[in-house]
Amino acid sequence: MGMSGLLPCDAGAHKLSTMMYLLLFPLGIAVGAFGTLIGAGGGFILMPILLLAYPGADPATLTAISLAVVFFNATSGTWSYARMKRVDFTSGLLFLLPGVPGSIAGAFLIHRVPRHAFNLAFGLFLLVGGAFIFIRSFFGNESKPWLKATSHRTLIDAEGTRHVYAYNLALGMTLSFAVGVASSMLGIGGGIIHVPAMVHLLDFPVHIATATSHFILMVMSLTATTMHILDGALGWAELPLALTIAAGAVIGAQIGARLSKRIHGRWIMRSLAAALAMVGVRILIPALT
Repeated sequence: MGMSGLLPCDAGAHKLSTMMYLLLFPLGIAVGAFGTLIGAGGGFILMPILLLAYPGADPATLTAISLAVVFFNATSGTWSYARMKRVDFTSGLLFLLPGVPGSIAGAFLIHRVPRHAFNLAFGLFLLVGGAFIFIRSFFGNESKPWLKATSHRTLIDAEGTRHVYAYNLALGMTLSFAVGVASSMLGIGGGIIHVPAMVHLLDFPVHIATATSHFILMVMSLTATTMHILDGALGWAELPLALTIAAGAVIGAQIGARLSKRIHGRWIMRSLAAALAMVGVRILIPALT
């Protein structure tokens, strides 16, 4: 069932509902701040909380709410990062070409792939990936002679810092398709996978990767949210909940973007590694029970 079956009707329950909404706003701020800081959108934090708070709700409805919040969060974060001139719009648009179809394919495939097997494999992948990123954060990026750079980019941010980097475009587009598929199947947004891939495989500077990932996430989450509106998973009954969290996330995104200017890229990657491990554990627990 959707959220409407869980909304309280009597006066006592109405007070509880009001109190819940008061708690959801600061939750949105926290989700938006951390999600924007690491370029992941915050859906990986919000989704488990929604599952715990509304155990009887349809998972598709909760996923739709989470993705709607991610869209507002990513839009706010992208606006801030764009003002800092850290968003590589050219690369972002190229990555979206396969990323958007990938997210649509993921929504199609989730009904045909055993979810238990997928969760088990992907949960293990996230745990291993988190450990790898954490360990690599203590070392500099090594050159990758086996990856021929085909796209060369130069960005000068608002503070005058010159970012020069090059990456393999074919690999970047392939990764974006895979990220679109996986994120759509898990309903957590793709930034938590995309950022480490952009940094460690495509040699993006950390701050450019988090900002560009946010732009990509904004478009992909808008696509997914629109699909959920059309299929009825996100309706009028769910809007108050989604908009309350989203209002906090918009403010939190501004905080996260400002914090990114003061936090070294190494600590951003370590935070992302911890987030990957958290999501991996969250996915594995039900898969192993």
